[in-house]
Amino acid sequence: MNAFLMNLPAFLCMIVGFALLVVEMYIPGFGAPGISGTILVIAGVALKAKSISEALIIIVILAVLLCVALSISIHTASRGRLAKSKLVLRNVSKGPSAESDLNYFVGQSGVAKTILRPAGIAEFDGVKLNVVTEGDFIPAGTPVKVNRVEGKRIVVQAI
Repeated sequence: MNAFLMNLPAFLCMIVGFALLVVEMYIPGFGAPGISGTILVIAGVALKAKSISEALIIIVILAVLLCVALSISIHTASRGRLAKSKLVLRNVSKGPSAESDLNYFVGQSGVAKTILRPAGIAEFDGVKLNVVTEGDFIPAGTPVKVNRVEGKRIVVQAI
């Protein structure tokens, strides 16, 4: 009975620390439960272990138990009650892409605000955009026209 009472603080530290680490698996981020749990587990191991080999054995056992808890939490998140929650988005519709938004500027005329050698800034109807030329040098203040859009790259030419 006396040996049990001497090991009680170590067991309590490890159990509470383990529980806090499991709570951290369900609450995203590395916050108070994760930090507190890690500190308590380390303190519990330090209080219980009388040698390095005993400490390593305890750490391996706790790591295996944490891996089991992590696999259960991942399973719960993907197929359990959490996946059926109304807070989880199921059908996410794709909005317009950046390229289709930029295609609006194809054929529009504007003014080069900086020197385009070949990249720079041009303004189209009050909207400043990063543009690139086909390799031509275009001085600032020159009227330009959008030829095409390649992804996020807007290709212009001097008018």
